[in-house]
Amino acid sequence: MLAAALSAGIAAGVLLAVAVAVVCLYDVRIQRRGEDGKIAAVWRRRKWPSPAGKRAPRDPEKGQTSARVADGPDLPEEEEKQVTGEEETKKPEEEDDGRPDAALSTVQKFAWEEVEEMTEMFSTAVIGEGGFSTVYLARLGAAAVSSAALGAVKVHSSGSGSERLHRAFRQELEVLLRLRHPHIVRLLGYCDDREDGALVLEYVPNGTLHEKLHGGDGAFVLPWAARMSVALQLAQAVEHLHDGCGLPIVHCDLKASNVLLDRCLDCKLCDFGSSLTGFESAVAQRRHHPTVMGSPGYIDPHYLRTGVVSKKGDVYSFGVLLLELLTGGEAFCSEKELMLTVAVAGALPAAGEDGRKRVPELVDPRLGAAYDAAEAAVVAALAARCIAEQPSVRPSMSEVARSLRRTLPAAGRLEKPPS
Repeated sequence: MLAAALSAGIAAGVLLAVAVAVVCLYDVRIQRRGEDGKIAAVWRRRKWPSPAGKRAPRDPEKGQTSARVADGPDLPEEEEKQVTGEEETKKPEEEDDGRPDAALSTVQKFAWEEVEEMTEMFSTAVIGEGGFSTVYLARLGAAAVSSAALGAVKVHSSGSGSERLHRAFRQELEVLLRLRHPHIVRLLGYCDDREDGALVLEYVPNGTLHEKLHGGDGAFVLPWAARMSVALQLAQAVEHLHDGCGLPIVHCDLKASNVLLDRCLDCKLCDFGSSLTGFESAVAQRRHHPTVMGSPGYIDPHYLRTGVVSKKGDVYSFGVLLLELLTGGEAFCSEKELMLTVAVAGALPAAGEDGRKRVPELVDPRLGAAYDAAEAAVVAALAARCIAEQPSVRPSMSEVARSLRRTLPAAGRLEKPPS
């Protein structure tokens, strides 16, 4: 009898300990008082802190473990904020009028009448056009923004009041408010009085990289030194987006026509309407946004197959840009319906191969002998790594920028001829 009672007591104790452990490890029942004054029971999963006290964000680009995260279901809003470390804090002015928090006091909010005045009722020169936006040359008065005389006003013309287009305007505005980098176009001000929305940007006077590489009558050939300088500057800009902004930013539409050039042929990255920030930039499956992001010839095939967006998609697009700078070819030739990555696939060096043997097959023939073969070999090998089939084997933008800095130590100080 005694032995039986002892055994029963031990069994009951074990069951009780197991039950307590299950509750502690998985669910905690807490109570909170709702707005109606009633006590509401809320169940939520317990999250154990990491040794540093915070849960580290997960990166889908570091092999198989994070790939499982990328392919899994979307996290609830509460968990998403914990993963990114993003807190839902608003400043009084945001709660009052819905304006984004401008971290830098130099960014100004304009009234729509001021936008009309600086563009002379949108009659000034059109200096850029996209699928859903127009960029006008703007004349900035002394009272407007510092001492700048000219600017560029980008108007998102939704027309039919598309919520998606307005969301693109808000997204670009919020991203640009975070950014200050010498090779990213600078936001001077904005207007959100109307649904169309307008961004006031610095004026970059020398057109786009696409125009310099592929436009005109062929009389102007972008010199090799200028091409390498643009490659390094653009790599540094994208590196800053991915790793230098606190929350990572994925551009999602890197292409030659989104790279502006100033009078010295230094570059400025622009057009952040498709970009993703924070958690979305680490793992984002476009279940609810079926529109394909990117441009023909630059889109990561992995994204087309899976719908998953990551920083390695920008790396792929940057690899295509390197090929354009190297070969002078367009990312996508509409006449031949041929992508540049396919056209040069046979000439790109394999991993570990000395790329100098194949350089003559790749370099833009318009350059003649006016290029550095050693630099061209490094750029070709780097481009091949960037456009690798599997995102996990592509380098990060930090690696890309580091490689270019080693290869082109003086690229930022190269003398470039006037355009």
